[in-house]
Amino acid sequence: MLFLGTTELIIDTKGRLAIPAKYRNRWDPATDGAGWVIVPWPGGVLRLYTEGQFERLTARLDESLMPSEQQAELDAQFFGQAETLSPDSAGRITLPKSHVKRCELPNEVVLVGARNRLEIRAREGWQSNSDERFERLPELVERIEARKADG
Repeated sequence: MLFLGTTELIIDTKGRLAIPAKYRNRWDPATDGAGWVIVPWPGGVLRLYTEGQFERLTARLDESLMPSEQQAELDAQFFGQAETLSPDSAGRITLPKSHVKRCELPNEVVLVGARNRLEIRAREGWQSNSDERFERLPELVERIEARKADG
């Protein structure tokens, strides 16, 4: 599923976040799975993947009976923090308290479509540097294209 757009939301007092209908209505259990996988990310971001997308992305990672120390550390740190979330009948997910605390998220957040995932970010931070991020778009595209050309 391709995730687009930005939506302002509230994390309620029970730690729940309502996933907007524009995403829920396009959900295909055959490819998207039954729920979500949430992973805290540096910079105060919670990354939210459909179960299906998370499984497809992680299947690309090198898997070995005897991983290198770096791979073993990455696996433990990344997968150890990933949590599976099941939406309730209203399409809400309950965010892990430890993840919300780690990312220092307030009640007022934005849900940002980021191609293959959604990102939960603090609303104030997202809005405060919106113009700066927009102006950096051409530079980001150039850097990514240069990296692809190199290799």
